[in-house]
Amino acid sequence: MAVRACGLIIYRRLQPAPSSKVTDCIEYLLLQTSYGTHHWTPPKGHVDPGEDDLQTAFRETQEEAGLQASQLTLIEGFKKELHYPVRGKPKTVVYWLAEVKDCNTEIKLSEEHQAFQWLKLEDACKFAEYEDMQATLKEVHQFLCSRE
Repeated sequence: MAVRACGLIIYRRLQPAPSSKVTDCIEYLLLQTSYGTHHWTPPKGHVDPGEDDLQTAFRETQEEAGLQASQLTLIEGFKKELHYPVRGKPKTVVYWLAEVKDCNTEIKLSEEHQAFQWLKLEDACKFAEYEDMQATLKEVHQFLCSRE
């Protein structure tokens, strides 16, 4: 049985400069783990018994980044499932997309993470070392650009 985890890819929009495109003002939230290789990832975690996937995504986001569901807008039409091995066992991670309602909302990390950054797409892809996460961030960006 694959390990199952769920999370939210969270973004914010900054005020655009008059000359910039709206999509240049999008930043993604990545958290740096305080364990292992200290990799950067959106908030996510394992599904607890009795929880559905989306409940897990919101609970983990609250635990790991201090963001309440009421501070986020879930973006309809985006859901991504990643499959990869972790220590030889299959893992499935399901991500939804959410926007922070107030771009100045404070991030409060749990002990699981040691740092966070709001990053434009290019930098977010550099921080997210795994190819499938880089591809997912690019897919999210395309999705958001296509909605403009």
